[in-house]
Amino acid sequence: MTEPASTTMTVLAEDAGKRLDQFLAASLDSVSRTRVQELIVEKKILLDGAPTKPSVKLRGGEHVTVLDTAGRPPLRAFAEDIPLDIAYEDDDLAIINKPAGMMVHAGAGATEDQRNRGTLVNALLHHFQQLSSVGGEMRPGIVHRLDKETSGLIVVAKNDQAHRKLASQFARREVKKTYVALVHGWLKKDSGTISASISRDRIRRTRMTTRGFGGREAVSHYNALRRYETPQGKFTLLEVRIDTGRTHQIRVHLASLGHPVVGDTLYGAPREIRVSKAGAISLSRNFLHAAQLTLSHPRTGEQLSLKAPLPQTLEAFLATLDHRP
Repeated sequence: MTEPASTTMTVLAEDAGKRLDQFLAASLDSVSRTRVQELIVEKKILLDGAPTKPSVKLRGGEHVTVLDTAGRPPLRAFAEDIPLDIAYEDDDLAIINKPAGMMVHAGAGATEDQRNRGTLVNALLHHFQQLSSVGGEMRPGIVHRLDKETSGLIVVAKNDQAHRKLASQFARREVKKTYVALVHGWLKKDSGTISASISRDRIRRTRMTTRGFGGREAVSHYNALRRYETPQGKFTLLEVRIDTGRTHQIRVHLASLGHPVVGDTLYGAPREIRVSKAGAISLSRNFLHAAQLTLSHPRTGEQLSLKAPLPQTLEAFLATLDHRP
């Protein structure tokens, strides 16, 4: 009798504290939390090889196996010859300047079709001979994530020892992450801290929210770099530092203040910004960029601090706002 195909995921440090059903609902494409709970009860989802309960809290590092009774081939990443902007590299890690539009890794329901092509993981597999295996076959080398439409710096582990030490730094909030964001409107204060728990929106599953119950602690600090008053409206250019790394954290935090990130239609930004009766401008991505990353080298302990300038697309958008007709 043929064994059913399965997909195995490794829980990242940033997912520690989540319920198993919450983690899987966020990780599996087009699978509701209710359906995830049914699969767990049916013993089609295993935690470290054994059946468990939907409510079990994850610690990070566990292996979650989803048995695929439909016989779909198990998901695996594959190498693709995709250019990479490598900001730093040594035997233990690499720091990549990821472009907007690139997924870090494929979703758990993806196959070797368009959804599983063009990912950062696929590019990494082509460029590097070795990546850590801690993240499993879907996410080799991946210690943390950036949203698809967010550009900037992301660290990748080349071996398991480096991965575990880097993951520990993220879990202890020792890694410093600084972003640049352009938001609609003028914030009331030039600087401030947003401390609001984040959970998945129960109605729109692709969104996160600060209004739900049972959310995870999330802390963001912002500082206004520049205020724009233009024919297109008011905007604020921000530097944002995050203490935690929740899904969509900066986007949902800024939207909760009534100042969505430019281009982020998921959280309320307009698709187009009206210039005049004759036309409008738009941004095909979110104006959110991971500009600086500071961490301790997992082998030597030396501090690494790298910066990535704003992509040309974002610089050009700011230049458009500066233009006076």
